[in-house]
Amino acid sequence: MIINSTSTGNFSAPKSDAEKAGLNYDAFLKLMLEQLKSQDPLNPVDQTESLAQLASFSSVEQSIKTNQKLDALLKQSAVSDAAVLIGKSVQSLSGGASGVVSAVEIRSGGTEAILSNGSRIALADGIRITNP
Repeated sequence: MIINSTSTGNFSAPKSDAEKAGLNYDAFLKLMLEQLKSQDPLNPVDQTESLAQLASFSSVEQSIKTNQKLDALLKQSAVSDAAVLIGKSVQSLSGGASGVVSAVEIRSGGTEAILSNGSRIALADGIRITNP
């Protein structure tokens, strides 16, 4: 994604691990009901164990939802941090490129500043940011 002074980004939350696996709370309940229907009446499943499984699954589901919210928050933070750099001078401390940031690209591999002269600088350790 490229951020410049005239564009804004639309982000969608990545699919969660539960969505990727095709597993959700309703599917778990259906599976549990089927297990209860097919159990041996002379040797029933312990109710405490069933409740523990249900509580455990609920806890995992809440953790997945929390991680989704944190991922979305981190992406919004990265966009906000990157947008602030537009118009600032950036210099690579390793002796590489320098110039005024005209746009910023945010990718899965990291964030890059695109300078007005067309060169790029990875926004990581080893850069200096100043007002022009």
